[in-house]
Amino acid sequence: MSPDNSKGIRPLDGIRVVSLEHAVAAPFATRQLADLGARVIKIERPGVGDFARGYDQSVHGQASYFVWLNRGKESLTLDLKDQEAQTILHRLLADADVLVQNLAPGAAARMGLDFDSLHGKYDKLIVCDISGYGDSGPYRDKKAYDLLIQAAAGLVGLTGGPNEPSRAGVSIADISAGMYAYSGILSALLQRGRTGKGLRVQVTMLEAMAEWMNQVLYFGHYGGKPPARFGASHPTIAPYGVHRTGNGSVIFSVQNEREFANFCEIVLGNRELAQDERFSSNTARVRNRPELTAIIEARFASMTVAQAEALLDEAQIANAPMNDIEGVWNHPQLQARQRWREVATPGGPIGALLPPANLSGVEPVMGDVPALGAHSRQILAELGYADGDIAALADKQTI
Repeated sequence: MSPDNSKGIRPLDGIRVVSLEHAVAAPFATRQLADLGARVIKIERPGVGDFARGYDQSVHGQASYFVWLNRGKESLTLDLKDQEAQTILHRLLADADVLVQNLAPGAAARMGLDFDSLHGKYDKLIVCDISGYGDSGPYRDKKAYDLLIQAAAGLVGLTGGPNEPSRAGVSIADISAGMYAYSGILSALLQRGRTGKGLRVQVTMLEAMAEWMNQVLYFGHYGGKPPARFGASHPTIAPYGVHRTGNGSVIFSVQNEREFANFCEIVLGNRELAQDERFSSNTARVRNRPELTAIIEARFASMTVAQAEALLDEAQIANAPMNDIEGVWNHPQLQARQRWREVATPGGPIGALLPPANLSGVEPVMGDVPALGAHSRQILAELGYADGDIAALADKQTI
């Protein structure tokens, strides 16, 4: 199945990606490639598939993770322990531009699917390996999941309230690794355009997450004191965080003394408070945060969220409501900018957000979410397999 070109040329039209992927990190990278026009052939285990298919059944009987990460791909089932399946895979690789894999540590190398083994056969092939810790060092054989990497990279110790650490609410370690794999593959395609040769892209979840933690690493290592956990408040700026109103909560941030003066005058109705020695500088406000919060929430107690937001907007103070899931789904800004599209899944149509990077004149593919093995027969036919041969492969569960 080729990308739909009815919306014009896309940046990755004609690029073929073969992916031995599961869970989040690799599928997130390849879905973005598919959105830009690449043909992504997802290799799945016969009868089982990507184990993310079984994480939940919340989206018309499909897993929320799977429908998010796998639109626009083709599903080919292969039992890679079978020699004929290996033959099929290599026939695909012979005409592929990119191989992506996030198998268990060492699994790709044991099957001869590491870059060194493949480069001599397919010198234009880009190989992207995504792992928890990489293929060297004392942690190379450790399994890695999102929460474990969040903990190893220090994010769990930084997140939450004073008395209880917490994970980030989304799979941020997986997502960060997927983002670097995506940008790394794009960079490798540019490099291949210059040299004619494929190269290896290696991304580890720990290194991706450590990069995102770099500011706090600097702050704690060189400052001699690790950042404290402040929940939704900011450790070094006040007021900045969640504040209760009469019917909900609002988050806002004051960034400088001019803004704090406006905040005191317009929002709190107390111009003199900006000169109070407890609050006359950001350092003082951080030190006296509980007292300042009490003053703010006493003022907000008789207001609705909308009334508080209106005053904050008047004072030109950055703010946002504490949205629940439906509040985000129905966010007026996403609606006004027409960010939602409809895609098909095996259980029925769903809404899907457009990719965040908007390219002028380019409409993302936004393809269907595949059923397990939905494209196996079509892909094998393209490789020259007759109907009888395909039926035989299905009978012995090679596909």
